[in-house]
Amino acid sequence: MPGKFVVGMIVVALTATAARADEAALRKRIQELEEQQRLFNQQLQELRQELDREHAPAAAVPAASPSPVAAEAPAPPPAQAAEPQRVEEVERRQGILTDEIRKIREFLVLPETQELKGYYGLGPAASKVYGVQRGLSIGGYGETNFKAVVKNGNGTSDEFDFVRLVAYLGYKFTDKIVFNSEIEFEHASTESTVSSGGGAVDVEFANLDYLWRPWLNLRGGLMLVPVGFINEVHEPPFYLGNVRPPVEQQIIPTTWRANGAGVFGQIIDGLEYKAYGLTSFNALGYRTLNLRDARQSGNEERAEDWSFVGRTDYAPFDEWSFGGSLYVGDQGQGEEYGNDDIGFRKAGVLTQLYEIHTEVQTAGVWFRALGVTTLVDDAGILSQDDSIQSQQGCDATMSPTGGCPPIGKVLLGAYAEVAYNVMPFFLPETTQYLAPWFRYSWLDTNNKVAKGFSRDRAARRDFYELGLQYKPIPQVVLKADYHIQDAQEGTLPYEMRVGGGFVF
Repeated sequence: MPGKFVVGMIVVALTATAARADEAALRKRIQELEEQQRLFNQQLQELRQELDREHAPAAAVPAASPSPVAAEAPAPPPAQAAEPQRVEEVERRQGILTDEIRKIREFLVLPETQELKGYYGLGPAASKVYGVQRGLSIGGYGETNFKAVVKNGNGTSDEFDFVRLVAYLGYKFTDKIVFNSEIEFEHASTESTVSSGGGAVDVEFANLDYLWRPWLNLRGGLMLVPVGFINEVHEPPFYLGNVRPPVEQQIIPTTWRANGAGVFGQIIDGLEYKAYGLTSFNALGYRTLNLRDARQSGNEERAEDWSFVGRTDYAPFDEWSFGGSLYVGDQGQGEEYGNDDIGFRKAGVLTQLYEIHTEVQTAGVWFRALGVTTLVDDAGILSQDDSIQSQQGCDATMSPTGGCPPIGKVLLGAYAEVAYNVMPFFLPETTQYLAPWFRYSWLDTNNKVAKGFSRDRAARRDFYELGLQYKPIPQVVLKADYHIQDAQEGTLPYEMRVGGGFVF
């Protein structure tokens, strides 16, 4: 296994060398263009000064007594007559220059010239449609990684997976009406193979926005649930490691989307909010270790129950932001829960999720921390439902303490991570990025259970992850990381992963 890690690091080093050579050539070309732009702007300034002199008030020039000859000569055309044409010419030439420089910079795709900017809480690629003047926008991302099991394999195998390829398609009808969508292809193929089941093609989100005012905009359709760091911004260059944080997979079931509608906007500078009404989970998908199977994901969703989700984020400084979100509503969807011994009845399954987070990016340091809790009513009924428990491989008619893992009444999780960009120590003027990082995560999806049930101790887990993140340009990332996973009961595999991704 160490040999595999060394090979991965050699690939990173060779890529870095090639990227430096390309970057030097691109920088030289940009310098030439900027010098041309400076000279042209100087010419424009001189033209404007000349126009100002021509447009000076006539009273500023002393009047002379007209001679008889001058009185008989035809008067020259006033300077003002030529002024509109000259102004139009200045504006035309300035527009041509600006447009040409923009096209060249987009073609070169230099980090300094292609701004990676997100809008309304989405990632840069998912936000491209908001930055265009009108019409179609196309973006996307992809990621792949190799996983090597280095300890406690428990029958698991090494894997190399093309995890996903994503296309963002958007259309800006007017300045106010915008359509945006994400279509995802998972695991390279929808057909199963001798090694694995098939992947999937999913619509991750597809919503129509009405951008009315900065402080009040409308959104409807299949929408990403605005909870946590990763659910809305999940492109590989913008999170640490080859896999998403476990807390944001098991307790916040990333990627999580639902049909609905709501409002969003910026109240004051730095303070943003979102408030949506969404179709709820279907509690038949609740499991001991996570809630992922309860997501309806836009697919003929049961809409007997609806939930409210709200989020606020405040950035008092460019380097620091903090915020939180809540999700609350019944998730029972009119289903009946139970088994033949205790009977069946409908349950509301009120679920409340509360999440807080903070982020700091300054002087090469990137720090994130997040905490989340989920409260589930009727957990005892769910824990005895024959459909739910059969999906977990046990018999729901077993006694509550007979080993059938219950659905948690309280789920808790938190993580903190930090990365530091060391590349400026080696190349002070570079825009490349090289950061070692560390993340600690803790979660317990059975922190509390219904009366009469025993906690599943295997649900209490600690994760220690460390790695290296390298970006030759901001749109491309190479990653190498090591994962130590421990449970209060049982063993979990230790893994080493090497991979990468891109965004455009």
